[in-house]
Amino acid sequence: MSTILHIETSTDICSVALSEDGKCLCQEIDTKGQSHAQVLAGFVDSVLSFADSHAIPVDAVALSSGPGSYTGLRIGASMAKGVCYGRDIPMVSVPTLKLLCTPVLLYHDLPEDALLCPMIDARRMEVYTAIYDRALCSREEVHAKVVDENSFEEWLERGPVYFFGNGAEKCKAILKHPNAHFVDNIKAQAKHMVPLAEIALAKGCLEDMAYYTPFYLKDFVPGKSKSLLG
Repeated sequence: MSTILHIETSTDICSVALSEDGKCLCQEIDTKGQSHAQVLAGFVDSVLSFADSHAIPVDAVALSSGPGSYTGLRIGASMAKGVCYGRDIPMVSVPTLKLLCTPVLLYHDLPEDALLCPMIDARRMEVYTAIYDRALCSREEVHAKVVDENSFEEWLERGPVYFFGNGAEKCKAILKHPNAHFVDNIKAQAKHMVPLAEIALAKGCLEDMAYYTPFYLKDFVPGKSKSLLG
């Protein structure tokens, strides 16, 4: 186990957390909107100061890798690389859609055959989404989707599908299948990165910081997505 600094800037929420041996020790969060450039440095300084004052050596930085907004991910990546270079520690990345699944799995009682469908909002009725089982094995890769009344019909016919994230709210009115379930108030936060970051670090899935690029929504190409965690 290890101590990890977590940075999440993929959506309109900005947050930074510190974990030790899989437990979140502290988190700084701003939910006011696109203020990442103003608050991120202060959040990182606060969390690192907490670690230093408690003589806790930071072993790695975990970065939420998208898909997400260009500006937010770029700011987060720059900060993460700066901390890694300054402290000579490695970086791992956590796919944002898998990150959104973490609080659903931890705090909600789901049936064994449940599928998880995190959604990140795009324009109009478009979302960026994927489908995972309860072990977070990918059943449908990350893709852009325009949602209508027939969306996800193949999956919904098989069993319960749980939709959540900031793109799910606008889908409630049109996805009326009895197997469609919606989980409210699921937002990307740094503290929810902890278990996925621990797995990535344990597996040695380290990013090459010289070449690392986040998964920007504007650069999305269907079928070309990559996930370090399967």
